[in-house]
Amino acid sequence: MSRAQHQAGQRRALSRAIAEAQMTRRGVLGGAAGLALAGLLAACGTGGTGKTTTAPTAAADLSDAEQRLGWANWTLYLDYDDQSKTYPTLEKFIKQSGIDVQYSEDIDSNDSYYGKIQGQLAAGQDIGQDLITLTDWMSERLIRMGYAQALDHANIPNLANLLPDLKDVRFDPGRKFSLTWQSGYTGLAWNKKAFPKGLRNVEDLWDPALKGRVTVLDEMRDTMPMLLLDQGVDIAGNWGQDEYSSALEVLERNIANGQIRQVKGNSYKQDFVSGDALAGIVYSGDITQLNFEEGDQWEFIMPERRGLIWSDNFMVPIGARHKANAEKLMDFYYDPVVAAEVAAYVNYLCPVVGAQQEMAKIDPELVEDPLIFPDQEFLAKATTERELSVEEETDLQNQFQAVIGV
Repeated sequence: MSRAQHQAGQRRALSRAIAEAQMTRRGVLGGAAGLALAGLLAACGTGGTGKTTTAPTAAADLSDAEQRLGWANWTLYLDYDDQSKTYPTLEKFIKQSGIDVQYSEDIDSNDSYYGKIQGQLAAGQDIGQDLITLTDWMSERLIRMGYAQALDHANIPNLANLLPDLKDVRFDPGRKFSLTWQSGYTGLAWNKKAFPKGLRNVEDLWDPALKGRVTVLDEMRDTMPMLLLDQGVDIAGNWGQDEYSSALEVLERNIANGQIRQVKGNSYKQDFVSGDALAGIVYSGDITQLNFEEGDQWEFIMPERRGLIWSDNFMVPIGARHKANAEKLMDFYYDPVVAAEVAAYVNYLCPVVGAQQEMAKIDPELVEDPLIFPDQEFLAKATTERELSVEEETDLQNQFQAVIGV
């Protein structure tokens, strides 16, 4: 098989896997944000549909008059130059377009970020960001609630480079409101020097040598599926309360006995750097970035009993006033050359056709990196959980929140 044929096969496998990962990562209803949303749904009389009776109206677009936009993203999710303290691809966009971009790493978890902006979204107000990057399930929620503006595909010609299977996803047919930014994995990582024994499965986190030095994610639909998988549950299949309770008991026991140091969002990285945490349930690209910035200290794996695959998406909030400017930025990042530059830094799964070929010009070793361009063997270690109803999700989330104490 030629390299071109091999890469084409990788693209097809990746495209299918990401398309199937539309309801994973970082819980649908969580904490105060989840309870507020559940209350809002009840108040609207929508039951489990999640549809509002009166959606706010999209703000007038001031892009022609105001060459600026705000972009809220997760940490370590865009190429960064330590020497210049800038984001190289973003600087290139600003220079080419003349649009001033205020970039902020404001998103630590879907739930906490939604809790901050939900009131303004409901009122159709400007949240101060023209572009936000949220996970599939939260993107679906904003679309249902009428909190996202429809995209003008004419302003995004590079949309043609999106992986084919991602052009028409279940939660956003025809990609009217969202576009994939990056995808990635939830798996395990540990400090190689401090814990040379290493990990193979989630149960290895309960090793006495790691007592008080374990971190797990505060997103229910990361941590709980990982615990379910560890107990041999097919999370894409017909599991229910009994299986969930068994997995939740493991979490509760290891919080109570001090094995787990903390349940956190993306800020867990700080504990890895300080040495307060030696191992945990983590996101793939975060560990790659930590190794790059702090020295090659940590190992990331997909457990033998499998891990998760997920996607995050560009969206324009309903009150944003610079939609056309945001669309120009999306188009810029769907250029394969630019997408390869980002992927070389963030090391998440790249959704842009042609980026793998461009990567060969940047770093040939990354062309076959399974964390960026996975083959079928690596994708076999990743899975997604079955879709949950709003009512079931609310119940399971409330149980999770009660255990982690948030």
